[in-house]
Amino acid sequence: MQYGSDYKNIPTYSTESGNVTEVLSDLCTYTNKIVNLHMVGHPDAQDFVLVDAGLTNSAEAIIKVVEDRFGEGARPGAIVLTHGHFDHVGSIIELIEHWDVPVYAHKLELPYLTGRTPYPDPDPTVEGGMMAKMSSIYPKEPVDLAENVHPLPADGTVPYLPEFEWIHTPGHSDGHVSFYRASDGTLIVGDAFVTVQQDSLYKTMVQKKEIHGPPVYFTNDWEAAKASVEKLASIEPETAVFGHGKALKGEELREGLNTLVENFDEVAKPSHGRYIDDEK
Repeated sequence: MQYGSDYKNIPTYSTESGNVTEVLSDLCTYTNKIVNLHMVGHPDAQDFVLVDAGLTNSAEAIIKVVEDRFGEGARPGAIVLTHGHFDHVGSIIELIEHWDVPVYAHKLELPYLTGRTPYPDPDPTVEGGMMAKMSSIYPKEPVDLAENVHPLPADGTVPYLPEFEWIHTPGHSDGHVSFYRASDGTLIVGDAFVTVQQDSLYKTMVQKKEIHGPPVYFTNDWEAAKASVEKLASIEPETAVFGHGKALKGEELREGLNTLVENFDEVAKPSHGRYIDDEK
């Protein structure tokens, strides 16, 4: 296994970095600098799953958070990925080596997780703030997880999470998925939409809570991104956690999501940028 040749530390932090938030009794979010990982499972349960794998050089901190919640020596049944961008797989190799667990992702994401295909270039020309302007330095080369990564089952089930289903939510990446539990309306969104203006350095640092579309500098298909947000709004979730930003619940979530859908082209889709101009 190996990381892409351009993987490196990105020196960006937020005021939420290091925080662990119990959103539900069996859903806990850990903020790793500027990105969230999620632990799904009751603290006293032996079976739990980790969603996403954080930033580079974060494995030790992630393992500590997992053991603090589930006990010394605890290991998840699997790591499931919303997608494979560098900030969601930055410590995955060390976690696989430490826990010896399988990884699951959508089949369309596998080329980016098996060393075959780099992601489309991030877009520093896109409308947005300093985080967007800096995006040319963000890693885009694929990580190679070799035989340790597997496609999510075609029937929509999620290994080791029997109550959840995966929903294909492309746009931000080809194989981006979100995870949904219908019994209580719990949604693990990933980056299909977020609750912080991720292109703004200041808002990313202070984690100001506001619903936004997917991070603009890595999103290369805006029509698909819009359709994905519409799909998630249609299920009317009760609780949502995100790849970036704070959790939302109830009417605040549903009203904010509906507003995003109704105004997607104005508030989420940039006015200009490489992938916007390509669409035009």
